[in-house]
Amino acid sequence: MDKEIKVTFPGGVRVDAEYKGRIIQTDQPVYQGGEGTAPAPFDLFLASIATCAGFYVMAFCQKRGISTEKASVLMKTIRNPESKRIERILIEVQLPPEFPERYKSAVIKAVDVCSVKAHILNPPQFETEAKIG
Repeated sequence: MDKEIKVTFPGGVRVDAEYKGRIIQTDQPVYQGGEGTAPAPFDLFLASIATCAGFYVMAFCQKRGISTEKASVLMKTIRNPESKRIERILIEVQLPPEFPERYKSAVIKAVDVCSVKAHILNPPQFETEAKIG
């Protein structure tokens, strides 16, 4: 079994996760009964997609000695108005003018191997159980 994530409830609607020696704090926005002291769990989910894409852009550039100072990743989500669920995620890799044109499609391919995206496209099987005591 891989590493475990232990979730605890420190009060209010805050939920913390302990993973790899770190505490990842979450809260709900004020309009949903929270205090807004930390990102909501779904916000972390979305941020994990964007930062994973960003990691692959950074690694691609670093491997080729290309500066990332003026590079960034912009992720936009489009919700279905009926279901209120996200139906499209757009990842835009923003490259500086001096970025070599010959690497443009390659950096997109690098983002496409993001492990978070890979798990969404080929999801794991979920099982939920309850244990008392």
